[in-house]
Amino acid sequence: MKKISILGSTGSIGKQTLDVVRENSDKFEVVAISANSSVDLLLEQIVEFKPKYVAVYQEESYKKLKYSIPSGIEIEVLCGMEGLKAISTLDEIDILLTAVVGIIGLVPTVAAIEKGIDIALANKETLVTAGKLVMDLAQKNGVKILPVDSEHSAIFQSLQGENSKNIDKVILTASGGPFRGKKREDLINITKNEALKHPNWSMGRKISVDSSTLMNKGLEVIEAKWLFDVDYNKIDVVVHPQSIIHSMVQFDDSSVIAQLGCPDMKLPIQYALGYPDRISNSYERVDFAKIATLTFENPDLDTFPCLNLAYKCLELGGTYSAALNSANEILVNEFLEDKIGFYDIPYFIEKVLESHKSIENATLEDILEIDRWSRDFVKKRIRG
Repeated sequence: MKKISILGSTGSIGKQTLDVVRENSDKFEVVAISANSSVDLLLEQIVEFKPKYVAVYQEESYKKLKYSIPSGIEIEVLCGMEGLKAISTLDEIDILLTAVVGIIGLVPTVAAIEKGIDIALANKETLVTAGKLVMDLAQKNGVKILPVDSEHSAIFQSLQGENSKNIDKVILTASGGPFRGKKREDLINITKNEALKHPNWSMGRKISVDSSTLMNKGLEVIEAKWLFDVDYNKIDVVVHPQSIIHSMVQFDDSSVIAQLGCPDMKLPIQYALGYPDRISNSYERVDFAKIATLTFENPDLDTFPCLNLAYKCLELGGTYSAALNSANEILVNEFLEDKIGFYDIPYFIEKVLESHKSIENATLEDILEIDRWSRDFVKKRIRG
């Protein structure tokens, strides 16, 4: 039985991970879970899955949870970043699933890698901000980085049994988000509620907004570069509205291998947790006759400039991706609070990149300092 710790058990990916565990209770055991502040849902998860440890990032929520656990349940309650690190480095766990959103996942993930624990990675910001550092550390410690994002899982599956030196191109598919087919003038006054209506996937608020700006795809391009050790100019994005082909790899003999499936995040979660084995399940199967048509188109980079900004960061190298990620996190939050408009997101990101002083071979401390600088820069510009 594989023992799991979950960073972010109350979010979209975390809840679906627990669905996978629930359906495979003979294969997986949850040893530890964490959340930012969702005490009520954490309590439900504690009662059902009986983990030995729980970590709560926010101190007030930690105090509330600590005194709300029913009598008879033995569990250690931890707090803050130290709590996240503690449940990421437990001696008894086999794999850490990182499902938190944002750079908050970086420090505990690095700690787990240093401990030699395999990572099921759903927190793309870990590689966006510190790709070289994390992958070098994983190689040094013999740690597997198993992708959970549907696109990266598809690439990972398409590469099984293949020589990565024969990759000609990695092709990431994108649904196009809720605004596919719209032009810039259509989106000037778009609201957060419209941005949150993803056509195919059920995701958290931050990722849903990232999907609407195509920044999510830009972050995935950066992540793919580090996960699969390919140059950024060998990573293409194609809009595929049906979300059946989750991504593809083209090889130097012109063959293309793709992974297909119905839009369901439980499949890549299950594949990462069960790797190298495939686990039988009752998930919806693809009915090709019913689908009938699969279509593809190029992304509209004028309407969705965030994707171009991500490519620009890879071209510039250094720590530009870290600065972009931190700025985007702040800006998405400001957009969700109705404090800025849709196109303020790429506008302020570009200002951050223009002012950023990049560092080659950055340390973890460098990256965390860039994160602070980028956030402060954006906040001051917005207030100004």
